[in-house]
Amino acid sequence: MSLDGSSIRVTTLPNGMRVATDSMSHVETVTVGVWVHAGTRHEPAEINGVSHLLEHMAFKGTDRRTAQGLAEEVEAVGGYMNAYTSREQTVYYLKLMADDLALGVDVLADILQHSVFDPDELERERSVVVQEILSADDMPEDVVFDHFQAAAYPDQGLGRPILGPVEIVRTMPRQAIAGYMRRQYAADRMVLAAAGKVDHDRLVDLATRFFNALPQSEPRLTDPAAYVGGDHRRRKDHLGQVHLTLGFPGIGYNHDDYHASQMLATLLGGGMSSRLFQEVREKRGLCYNVYAFASPFEDHGLFGIYVAAAEDEIGEAMPVIVDETLSVAERVGDEELRRSFAQLKAGLLMGLESTTARAERLAQSLIIYGRAQSVRAAVAELEAVTPAQVSALAARLLGAGAPTLAALGPIARVQDYQDLLRRFS
Repeated sequence: MSLDGSSIRVTTLPNGMRVATDSMSHVETVTVGVWVHAGTRHEPAEINGVSHLLEHMAFKGTDRRTAQGLAEEVEAVGGYMNAYTSREQTVYYLKLMADDLALGVDVLADILQHSVFDPDELERERSVVVQEILSADDMPEDVVFDHFQAAAYPDQGLGRPILGPVEIVRTMPRQAIAGYMRRQYAADRMVLAAAGKVDHDRLVDLATRFFNALPQSEPRLTDPAAYVGGDHRRRKDHLGQVHLTLGFPGIGYNHDDYHASQMLATLLGGGMSSRLFQEVREKRGLCYNVYAFASPFEDHGLFGIYVAAAEDEIGEAMPVIVDETLSVAERVGDEELRRSFAQLKAGLLMGLESTTARAERLAQSLIIYGRAQSVRAAVAELEAVTPAQVSALAARLLGAGAPTLAALGPIARVQDYQDLLRRFS
């Protein structure tokens, strides 16, 4: 694809479903998937986890295919299928040889419109998901982000865990799953996207044939993001390290400072040359893993730092992290900004080599912005970010509200929350 996105075509079907392709004539494969604009934040609290459980159940049999038959049919042509759930979307996709595109669209249409939710399969899958939740609980580097999200957005869809609580997953009625799918999986909330060796007109024909019966959406209420922040720490002395996230209100996808926020996270903690990596790990040896992140949502975002350090080191590491974070608000150098730009630009361009990454980028762009965002435009917007813009953004974010702290492990030496409030006030 050229940087201006000239290989991209988008068609909207009469029912509102968008069909998008990113043609790559030099490959022999295609990634085809459906991106559904429905995720954890769209779930009622009493069925938290339904998006993820539904994602699992979609592969457990339809009117025409058993769960085993579905897997065998895709793998018989050497294909691969997968899915994932996020806070704002649920995604189903297949990677296939280009000649098997029709099979891929047929499978996607079948599992998204004709799943039977067999009661026996549902009981088995509940157990699988519960095991997944318990497995995640055994990974403090993952679960600390659930606590972080809950502290930032308490009692809101954005703050609830994607996997849901065990007690809800174990008892969620079959009718609740089917009803959620019926309400949320509407044509105008879906993007059928394909990247690789794909002909756009053929994909439109297939979409018209297989997805024509999908209805349009009904209005839905979505909790607006309301950042609160706060202190969530859980003592687990058996862990070898403290897993800690410290965060602040961030920037959403549609904000004018979106690209500046990505540059801010990258120069603070996005690589081995970043401030946090150099100061906390390389110069002082206080941790193995430290990084910064900017997590955007549609109407808000989070900016934060993650660190994992032993009990004896976390007390020394935290003031260093706070100092380095605050220093970005005082000054950003030209050279470190150029490095951050190079990292982000390279990440964008390297993604163009993957059919799955290109399908993902195209579908996400259509859901978030309502248009296919060209890589050239994204690179230009990153390149236009100035050191003063990043410093000003850091100053604004760090003072925009109470910090969010989540910590798991031997936490006795984790800095007091009131001290953090004073440093960032």
